[in-house]
Amino acid sequence: MQNPSDDPPGAWDKTEFAWGRLRFRADERFRYYGGHARWGTDTNKSDRFFLRALRRLTRVDARSVEQIVDIDSDELFDYPCMYAVGVGDWIFSESQAQRLRHYFERGGFLMVDDFHNESEWARFMEGIERVLPGRTAVELEPDDQIFHTVYNLAERIRVPGLNVVRGSEIERGGTYPHWRGVMDDRGRVVVAIWFNQDLGDAWEWADLPQYPEKYASMAIKLGVNYVIYTLTH
Repeated sequence: MQNPSDDPPGAWDKTEFAWGRLRFRADERFRYYGGHARWGTDTNKSDRFFLRALRRLTRVDARSVEQIVDIDSDELFDYPCMYAVGVGDWIFSESQAQRLRHYFERGGFLMVDDFHNESEWARFMEGIERVLPGRTAVELEPDDQIFHTVYNLAERIRVPGLNVVRGSEIERGGTYPHWRGVMDDRGRVVVAIWFNQDLGDAWEWADLPQYPEKYASMAIKLGVNYVIYTLTH
């Protein structure tokens, strides 16, 4: 945990929806950033702030705390909506790649966030190729349904990390923001990609006066839209 927070009241109540955070293995050369494992970046304050927003802004009966789900566990199949951070460093064994492939085949949905620059993109796509051979990532167009489930977000802005309070939207050399997706045979997004952006930071620091409200609001709206997308598609 990079930024642990206390459990809110009713944290472990049984609900209709639970948010999973994927715990994966990372290349040892890149595994730790700031003294913590990349999969745990911004958690769990980030997850819990977003879940509070999801509960307030929608009628989704969401649990107020995240569920950390290990890539090696069959518990993965219990959480149809997952979130992963720092995927520019992930690596998979054959059994892990196969389990994640089955997850998508069964209707699973994964959001990936907070990875930057072309080197991290290449390592991310190496993982996608192992999990979903032959699949490519495409740019999501402004009229794609994922941007119009709750909020109409044809006009989007880059969501930067906390570094923006020091005057820069660029993180680790990731110059241009992208909203991409990997599709299944039916055209459904199964891997939703926020590249050269950091929505996790925006959720984590939404209550920090120095962090611009417009970025926090966009991050919340995108997250809400993506969750509703996977529940309705």
